[in-house]
Amino acid sequence: MLCSSFLRSRRASGPADTMRPWSALALLLAIAMVLLGAASAHAQRSGQQREALEGVGVTQKLEATVPQDLTFRNEAGEPVQLSEYFDGERPVLLTLNYHRCPMLCKVQLRKFATAVGKLSWTPGEKFRVLTVDINPDEGPEMARKAQERYRGAFDDPDTAMDGWHFLTGDKPAIEALTDAVGFRYRRLPDKPEQFAHPSAIIFLSGSGTITRYFTTLDPKPGNLRTALVEASNGDIGSVADKVFLACAQFNPDSNSYSASAYKLMQYGSGLLALVMGGALFVFWRRENEQLAAAEEDALDAVLDDRT
Repeated sequence: MLCSSFLRSRRASGPADTMRPWSALALLLAIAMVLLGAASAHAQRSGQQREALEGVGVTQKLEATVPQDLTFRNEAGEPVQLSEYFDGERPVLLTLNYHRCPMLCKVQLRKFATAVGKLSWTPGEKFRVLTVDINPDEGPEMARKAQERYRGAFDDPDTAMDGWHFLTGDKPAIEALTDAVGFRYRRLPDKPEQFAHPSAIIFLSGSGTITRYFTTLDPKPGNLRTALVEASNGDIGSVADKVFLACAQFNPDSNSYSASAYKLMQYGSGLLALVMGGALFVFWRRENEQLAAAEEDALDAVLDDRT
């Protein structure tokens, strides 16, 4: 009796018990499919990001000259040529951005404006600033709004904005300028209103020659000042600025200038040679004077003896 009851209970519970391992296996398979799908989507997004960033960057073209016959529109909508911003004397700071940029351009220009605002020089006086829009679909109205956005960084905003110009232009002019300075960018394939682009501050001499690149989002005022002195070939800045520049070396990794031990040794050895040469000259002159005096005394003594 007991055995028959046990057998009946096993038969009754058997199918449910055998279904449990299969249910667990199905759940594991479902989780694996979800994880595999997520990994595939992530890999696809990563591949798209790599494709979007392919070729984006800065090729530094030091000593190259920007084409100054290119025509753009200023923030007032007036056609202007780049040559209007190069007077042969004052250096020019160039940034390349676009105003619908969701993040990078706003961060770069805000930090750039803050650093420029801390200089003892105001844009338009010792140097000029150009921000050129890389998006040909944006126009002077957006350029004016961008210009107003950064007025607060300066003690004298009217003067500063007279020296900081926001230009927009057509695709051929934009591409000619970006190619000349080695600024490589591209539209995002899935978001054609946005661009993948680097961050760069390009220093130009008063004649339009590229003298230095900064590829940092957070430039320091002291380094900006030294690079401007360098771009002006020493025409602006104090004696201390010029002495520091003569003894400094630029580090492209940190976007900064620091004293060069080699240059200090060069100038130090040159100064030592001058000091030693001067000391030897004084010693030689004094010896000659003493020798001449001794000869004169000896001659006087001989003449006295004869008389």
